[in-house]
This record gives sequence, structure tokens and C-alpha cells, in this order.
Amino acid sequence: MKAILLDRYGGPEVLQYTDLPDPEPGPGEVLIAVHAASVAPGDWKVRAGHLQQIFPQTFPTIPGRDGAGTVLALGPGVSGIGAGDEVCFITAHTENGSYAELVVRPAAEVVRRPANVSFTEAAAAVHAGVCAWISLLETIAVTAGQRVLVHGGSGGVGGMAVQIARHLGAEVAATCRAANADYVRSLGAGTVIPYDERDFATELNDYDVVLDLVGGDIHRRSYAVLKPGGNLVWLIAQPIQDLGAEHGVNVLRADIHDATYVLQAVVDLVASGAVRPQVGRTLPLAQAAEAHRLLETSEHSRGRIVLEVR
Repeated sequence: MKAILLDRYGGPEVLQYTDLPDPEPGPGEVLIAVHAASVAPGDWKVRAGHLQQIFPQTFPTIPGRDGAGTVLALGPGVSGIGAGDEVCFITAHTENGSYAELVVRPAAEVVRRPANVSFTEAAAAVHAGVCAWISLLETIAVTAGQRVLVHGGSGGVGGMAVQIARHLGAEVAATCRAANADYVRSLGAGTVIPYDERDFATELNDYDVVLDLVGGDIHRRSYAVLKPGGNLVWLIAQPIQDLGAEHGVNVLRADIHDATYVLQAVVDLVASGAVRPQVGRTLPLAQAAEAHRLLETSEHSRGRIVLEVR
């Protein structure tokens, strides 16, 4: 099979497009022909070695956090799924991932692809949606009428978070580049603050929730936006300093996991039309290094980059 191989930490150039042996499914596993795999910001950070303490790599390895494809073969003991079924899946940063023509996954951890979206769209929704869902519905529990600010509202996770918060009945604000403001409004944000033109910290106040996907100075200035007792939820980004006690708010890291019930919940939202996948750009598998470069240099800021594998 063709795949992207990573054999050391480094820049995008260390990603090798090469031939590797086809994997075979073991007991309880399925072999999936990958049609599309998304490229997440975490992918390039893992490749560059920035997340070694959290996701140590055993080289050589295949990157990639999620994808969509067709089941080709079943390992012993698999039931409830068959060859030809179209599925979505997640892989961990510490195992062989989705940047490949074939991947083996536990049968119990794949879910059926929503019929109303393409493989490319499904791949764009999977891990981004899981991160947003866990942030808003598990780390905290956003409810109708709450005021929610999403930083990085045009990105893969941010765009899904805007839509999910809106679906839950929240009043949603988001920050993004001015060039992406109309796009973020189209996702359901009632208030959009272009961070390259205006200061969210001087315009917004009394929010119940801030979802920080940026960190650093954005995190520091977000405390002033929250009401007493509010929640500042963050994902891995730039370093933060927890000032929750000083400001009387809760600071919570979203603990992203790969439990199948969350993946199923995201797929159900997509199938119902409550959220729509955001494909920002597509590239062939062979150009995975270019996809990483675009993310690492912040040249790409809208939706997910998706590698089209077949």
C-alpha cells in the first residue's frame, strides 16, 4: 500500500510517501480501504516533536488521526459489520494512523458513514467534531440560553464547536480572521470578532463559557470576558497560565479521548443535518507534507484539510 511514513521528528520534509506492506486484520478487527483522512493541527505538532511528553512516538510510524473508508476484510470474531460497509474511524497519535491506503481498526470502534455526506466530508467531521463535542458536552454541559465564545471559530474544531453550541441553543460568539468572518457567521455565530481588526476583550462580557483553541495571550485576556463562576475550557495550544482562582472562574482542560459513543454522537449530528462538515482544502495523500506546511505556517485557517487517498 501507499502510505506516509514518519521515521523521526522534524519539519514537513520528514514525511515520506512510500510503499509499505498491507496490514492484515487480527481478531475483532477490520481492514479498511481509506478514502479520505483529515489533517489536524495536532498532526504537525506530533511530527515536529512538540508533543513528545503526551504522545511519544515509536518510529517508524504512520501519522493521521481519523478518516473514512470502506471495509475490505474482517478478522476472526467480527460481527455486526461486513465487507463493503462504509465507515468512519479514529486512530490514536501513538499508533499507525490514517495517512495510508489501508488501516486496521477494532471493529467495535468504527461507525457507519452518514449517507448524506461524502467520504471527504466525513473525514473532515470526525476528529474535529469529537474535540468540539467533548469540550462542550463532556468537559462542561452547555445548555440553551448560555453565552458561549469560541476562539478560532473558523478552524476545524472551532467551526464544529460553533455549530454544536448553536444546535444546543446557546448564544454564540466567535473570533477569527477578518477574511473568515462571513464564513463563521454562516456556521451560526451571532457575533463575530475579527481578531486582526478588533479586540474581543473590550467588546464582550458576561459570558458563561469560553472555548480557547489558541492559548497564550488570547487565553490570558479571555478571563475578563467571563461572568463569575464561568468556565474557560481549553485544548492543547500555546502555553497557558491558570488564573481561574484570581478571576473567580473555572479553568478546564478538555480531555480528548476516542470512545466510540462520542464518535457516534458526532456522526449522528452530521446525519441529522444539525452540523455540516467543513472541508477547507483537499490534497492527494502524496502531498501530506504540503498539508502540514500549510497548517504549521497558519496559511490555512478555514475548516479541515483533507487528504484524498482514493
